[in-house]
Amino acid sequence: MPTDQDPPKTPDDAETRVEEEWLEPFRRALDLHGRPADKHKWHIGWVRKFAKRTAGRAVREVTRKDVEEFLATLSTSPGIAPWQTDQAADSLRILIGSVFGQEWSRLIRAPALLPPADISVSAGDDPLDRLRYTVRCRNYSLRTEKSYAFWVKRFLSFCREAGVEPGADAVRAYLEHLVIAENLSASTQSQALNALTFYFKNVLGRPFGDLGDFRKSRRPKKLPVVLSREEVRRLLDALDETHRLPAALLYGSGLRLLEALHLRVKDIDFDRRQIQVHDGKGQKDRVTVLPDRWRDRFVSHLAGVKEVYESDLAAGYAGSTYPPGLERKYPSAPREWGWQYLFPATRHASIR
Repeated sequence: MPTDQDPPKTPDDAETRVEEEWLEPFRRALDLHGRPADKHKWHIGWVRKFAKRTAGRAVREVTRKDVEEFLATLSTSPGIAPWQTDQAADSLRILIGSVFGQEWSRLIRAPALLPPADISVSAGDDPLDRLRYTVRCRNYSLRTEKSYAFWVKRFLSFCREAGVEPGADAVRAYLEHLVIAENLSASTQSQALNALTFYFKNVLGRPFGDLGDFRKSRRPKKLPVVLSREEVRRLLDALDETHRLPAALLYGSGLRLLEALHLRVKDIDFDRRQIQVHDGKGQKDRVTVLPDRWRDRFVSHLAGVKEVYESDLAAGYAGSTYPPGLERKYPSAPREWGWQYLFPATRHASIR
């Protein structure tokens, strides 16, 4: 077990001289942030370890994704203690924010460990538990997590039934099995390959490399089916009131299903005729249009939602679900009108 007397291993000096331009400014930044001088070597060691991972690019050119993947890898490495991941995050936050002047540095955080009741990460655990933890450290969507767990579980079951060890040959055989025995589509086979690539690279730490030639499902060439405006209008009119407005957003605003269902009241801007989408695919925010045709229905819908909201408050309702970090910072926000969901559930959530 590493101790705070053992700095992280660093590459040879010759390998790091190209990046030494950041070293002295980084030392000064560490002093300004109150980091003890006798701890500087560990902070520098983490930056060098990170720089080695991004070989071929200057540290100044790294992105937020590079940092998140590096910290996620540390947090899922058996030999790295949680305090070391925190120290690495602190080092990169100071370097990228104070030395390179990147505003996104304030978002750098070590991935939070999940509670034992949710998922266990100790050595020897169920490989699917480690997979889920690794996926969550990278802030992938819940659907991606479920998809990866589904395919890895099926792959491991295939290996047990066939009596083979999980590896490149087993992956190749399994992918061919999906096409030959199960007659699955090219997109499904590709999804399984992505899941297994992630599992071997980020969970097991041993990428299987090039699989060589294997039987792939052919993608059929089909003409897309496109509805006319009149067909879309008839389709929306045929839906009941509960589903019509969300469906109209999918069509008129170009939202994905979960993006529409996660909208809050504050995300609708009637003055600018805009909808703000937060934490969409790839954890990206964006702005899209609010369809004029549905403006009046939105106003009417919000009036009904506010009645439910006010009755819930009167009954002692705790408020809408909310990110734990923000709830600690703004404890009253879950009960504020702007943070209520645009399409609330028909029953209250049960929080364990």
